[in-house]
Order: sequence, then C-alpha cells, then structure tokens
Amino acid sequence: MKEMRKIELLAVFLFTAGSVFAQSGRDHVARQQAEVERVREMVEAGVLPKVRLDEAEAALADARDRDALDRTLYGTIGVEDLTEEQADEMVEAAKRQYARQQEAVEKAKALVDVGARPRMDLMPLLQELDSRRRTLDLAESRGQLLRELAAAARAEELQEEAEAAAPRMAERYDGSGAFHDGVLKVIETAYAKQFGRALPVSAKGATAVHRSLGFDHRGRVDVAVNPDQAEGVWLRKYLESRGIPYFAFRAAVRGKATGAHIHIGPPSLRLRYAD
Repeated sequence: MKEMRKIELLAVFLFTAGSVFAQSGRDHVARQQAEVERVREMVEAGVLPKVRLDEAEAALADARDRDALDRTLYGTIGVEDLTEEQADEMVEAAKRQYARQQEAVEKAKALVDVGARPRMDLMPLLQELDSRRRTLDLAESRGQLLRELAAAARAEELQEEAEAAAPRMAERYDGSGAFHDGVLKVIETAYAKQFGRALPVSAKGATAVHRSLGFDHRGRVDVAVNPDQAEGVWLRKYLESRGIPYFAFRAAVRGKATGAHIHIGPPSLRLRYAD
C-alpha cells in the first residue's frame, strides 16, 4: 500500500509539473502554496528528496515577493498613492529576491568550481541576479522619493509650530491670484525655459501621505526645491509677480529630513473640513 501511495503521489506530481503555467499576482502565489503542500507530502512519503521541498518553498517566497512588487513597484499605484508601509514592503521584497538569487549564484559557482556543473550554467543565473539588482535599485529609489514626500508633508503638518518657534522656518505668501492646473502649466513652462529642466513636482493634489496626516491637499502642488537656493528664489519671485499663493518651507523635520520645499496654492485644509 505504501508503494502504491508513492506511485500515486509521483503521478500527481508529474501531472502538475506538466500543467503548471506562469501566472501573476495572488493566483500565482496560491498555486505556489499548493505546490509546496504537494511537494511536502511527497517528501514525507519518500517520493522526492528534501531538496525539492526547499526549492518549492523558495519559489513560493519568490512568488510572494513578486506579488508585492507587482502591487507597489510595477502596478498602477503612483508614488503619491503609496503609504510608507507599502514603500517599506516594496523595498524589503526586492531585497529578499536579490538575496535569494545571490545564494543561488553562489551555490552554482561552488558546483562549477568542482566540475559538477558547466560554467555556461552560470549565465542565466547571473543575468537574473543583474535583473534583480536593477529591481532593488528602482525600489530603493522609489522608496526614497516617498520618504522625501512624507517629510515634506510632515513639514506642512508642523506649519503652525514652526512659524511660532522660528518665523524663518516657514514663509507664507497669500497672494491675490487663483491657482489651478492651467496656472501650473504656465509655471512649468517658465521654469523649464529658465533652468532647462522640468519643474521637480514631488506631490500633485491629494496623496496617501497627506491623507494619512489629515490634510486635504487637492488643488495644491509641492515642488522639491529649497526656497533659498537659486531655483527656489526664482520660483518664489515668479509666484509673487503673479499673485500666486505659496508656502516656502526651510525647516528640518525632527532631525530626519530637511523637508525643504515650496507648496504652491492656498494652505491645505484639514480633511474634516473637506467635501
């Protein structure tokens, strides 16, 4: 009976291996989870070696991390809609994927060094390692951008405290003109003409970070320039010449980030006052 059970399990495994095809997202994770359970059962029955379970569990970990990256890095979520927790999840998933591939490369190199595998087997592993390195770089870059956006949003949250403690930390200009997308396009065109590059907008309208802090940032734009550097000085003068309201933030945020940026538009309202 035990031998018959082994044969049945092996038949199921071979059928599954022949019919599995690549899927993305949570369906793929569910399939990999089921695969781990099937392989574990066969290992316990003696049909497969323990190394096959290790491989299946590594594939499941890869699927979970890929799902996290599909949602946060490769999906339709813009950086302005990411939460800090999602950004951390994104970076950690990319780190784990890269570390697993590094381990696979090192194991393959060891086999190549003793003549157990041809050197050409390393090529696809190294190519995948390079791909995961680029993914990690991209995730870390996007995570850093999110942290800078969060720092800028927190600087706005501390607006009243900053102005009371040191008036020079945040400078307010109420202006007399309106601000909307049409005005923003004019500002972007003038900035590009002046400096030869795009206006570095770090947050346009409502963002997940602003919402988490209780701010209604609709109809407002944050620009990642220091108000006292050349770009910031020019931008403030340009806004004032057209009566466009702004806040210029110079303050560090609790010792973690400069938070320096220029908020274009009227002050953000608290969400309890929003529509």
